[in-house]
Amino acid sequence: MRWKTGRRSENVEDRRGEGGLGGFPGDGTHRARIPVRMGRKGVGGGLGTIVLVLALLYFGVDPSVLIDGGGPGLAPEPRSQVSAPVGGSSDELAEFVSVVLADTEDTWHALFREGGEAYREPSLVLYTGMTSSACGFGQAAMGPFYCPADEKVYIDLAFYDEMRTRFGAPGDFAQAYVIAHEVGHHVQNLLGISDQVQTKRRVSGETEGNQLSVRLELQADCLAGVWAHHADRARNVLEPGDLEEALTAAAAIGDDRLQKQARGRVAPDSFTHGSSEQRVRWFRRGMEEGRMSACDTFSAQRL
Repeated sequence: MRWKTGRRSENVEDRRGEGGLGGFPGDGTHRARIPVRMGRKGVGGGLGTIVLVLALLYFGVDPSVLIDGGGPGLAPEPRSQVSAPVGGSSDELAEFVSVVLADTEDTWHALFREGGEAYREPSLVLYTGMTSSACGFGQAAMGPFYCPADEKVYIDLAFYDEMRTRFGAPGDFAQAYVIAHEVGHHVQNLLGISDQVQTKRRVSGETEGNQLSVRLELQADCLAGVWAHHADRARNVLEPGDLEEALTAAAAIGDDRLQKQARGRVAPDSFTHGSSEQRVRWFRRGMEEGRMSACDTFSAQRL
């Protein structure tokens, strides 16, 4: 991935080496794959409903699919997401993350402007081992996660080694995919989609709730692909093999593959992020089409 000449983001908070204290663990985060409970209010009241309807139409979704009385949050039951190292020192990795974050900022500012909206940039927190967030404790074992309560993405850079060594998905663009996925959750949060999914989950059974989580996560994968499409078209960031790195990463963290590795069997009703095939397909769809409306996982007949 061509990144060294890219702009650096001003929204990176470096807490490496500080440790941290938190509030209520697991309350309110969009993690890539660790079990969580959401407890964060987003856009509220009548304005929130209007914004949500606009957001759903922006994605090409029938608003009746999700709107069920309004309300906040999301409650997926993900597990741990993984990524890959760029290589080099931790400072070089931090610089890379800053460049990728800046690139997502440029892309989403442009896409929101096209839709007549303003994009609010998230912050990205680098930490070591454990840190506090508005959603509770963040720990390296969780993998990267997004907290909607403070609109921050949290990453322990040591986690990138796990993607390379344990899951066999190395490469800088694989790492960029993970960051873009978490920023995708931020986009969903800004548009009110995450809040509506939590509301729907509260009145759903476990199987239906898991399906809603899968649709939300696959949409974040698709949004990561949308970022990749525009980043490459505008700034020519992709090198040969980069797409394969991202697809390998998406496949490595599919529910079916992780369940097979952990339990020796697969239970589709318990999926919360989607199968390897689904994650690869939705990321590829976003990257090939480059349109937010292509990421309508909520009315898709086939995930």
